[in-house]
Amino acid sequence: METIRLMLVDDHEVVRTGLKTFLETQDGMLVVAEADNGQTAIQLAKELAPQVIVMDITMAGLDGMEATRQIKALRPECKVLALTVHADEQYFFQMLAAGAEGYVTSRSQPKSW
Repeated sequence: METIRLMLVDDHEVVRTGLKTFLETQDGMLVVAEADNGQTAIQLAKELAPQVIVMDITMAGLDGMEATRQIKALRPECKVLALTVHADEQYFFQMLAAGAEGYVTSRSQPKSW
C-alpha cells in the first residue's frame, strides 16, 4: 500500500494536533507538514509535495481560499480538502472554484453505513 503524504493547514494548533494524531493512526497516512497560515502552506507544498492538504479557510494573512488557488497552480496533482467551521454555501462554492476537491464542516456528523 502506498503511503499518502498529507499536510495540515489550520491556524489552531489544537486542531492540527488532533488531526495529526488521528490520521497517523490510520494505515498508509503520513503527515509530512503542518502550517498555521496560507503563505507557509504554499512554501511547504512547493518543498515537500504533499499529495493531500487538509485546509482551513479562515486564517490571518493569506486565507485558505487564496492558498488553495496558488497551491493548485503550482501543484495541480495535489488534492485539497477544506475542513472548516463555515457551513455557508458561499464558502463551499468559493473553495471549489479555488480548486478544492472536497469540503467538510467541523460540525459534520459521522455517517454509519
